[in-house]
Amino acid sequence: MNIHGNEIKIFSANSNQPLAREIASGLGRPLGKCTISSFADGEISVSIEESVRGSDVFVVQSTSKPVNNHLMEMLIMCDAFKRASAGRITAVVPYFGYARQDRKSKARDPISAKLVANLITEAGADRVLTMDLHAPQIQGFFDIPVDHLLGGPSLVEYYSRLFDGHRDEIVIVSPDLGSVTRVRKFAEKFDAPLAIIDKRRPKANVAEVMNIIGDVKGKKVILVDDMIDTAGTLCQAAKALIEVGGAKEIYACATHGVLSPPALERIEASPIIQLTLLDTISTEAGKDQPKINYLPVAPVFADAIERIYRDKPVSPLFV
Repeated sequence: MNIHGNEIKIFSANSNQPLAREIASGLGRPLGKCTISSFADGEISVSIEESVRGSDVFVVQSTSKPVNNHLMEMLIMCDAFKRASAGRITAVVPYFGYARQDRKSKARDPISAKLVANLITEAGADRVLTMDLHAPQIQGFFDIPVDHLLGGPSLVEYYSRLFDGHRDEIVIVSPDLGSVTRVRKFAEKFDAPLAIIDKRRPKANVAEVMNIIGDVKGKKVILVDDMIDTAGTLCQAAKALIEVGGAKEIYACATHGVLSPPALERIEASPIIQLTLLDTISTEAGKDQPKINYLPVAPVFADAIERIYRDKPVSPLFV
């Protein structure tokens, strides 16, 4: 593995090209020239249309829906850059798919997150840059360096401006017990009290809210999660906060907006006033939903890429 490339080159596959263009623009560089197409049988074809010999190549690709296609695009691009003698290859994965399959919950379950980590490494990536892994321990699944950015600081900054002068009315809420550590950090940065939704999940993508730990009566609540998929957990939590907890207003935020059906219908029918997401995943699904607000994540990734290229620490971005 080479330690450094001689110049930055940013390339994008098909999952979120607007984000890749914004990252490249933030670095003052054009997006690299490549073509990604498919054969008649669905096989993915990649053609790199400029020299990358000796370059520090960053491949921007969220492994979002359709997950398998986008994952294969990234793997094939990494292989192409390796065979074209790139100096160093960094897989920039704003949203890391398969992160929910990080352990065996019952006999004979796969650990798909580890498999994907192995595939990225074998494809030729020398390091990974990602944001808010669903399970932070996935960093240890890789045998290459992983820079794990956090979406929380951007969201805290947004809500600090939104509720400037009214912070004493805010309670930060974790939608489940598994998210408490992440949400506690958010509450500490926002300097607000924490409440927790205690729920039971009878089956996948179905959540039954049991009770609320903490006082939200008469408060404006910010529900914090790392990702919104079908929005079942989020919307049931919002309903419970109003009906059981007596909250006054419900806001919600997350780093990744997967928004699988019927997420948009659930959000529209929920008491949530506004759902704020980072644009780690393409915003096409939620752009026409009036309750959904997107914040740009490109400046954070551009700063991280610049630091990686110049061998400077990425840790200052975590505060």
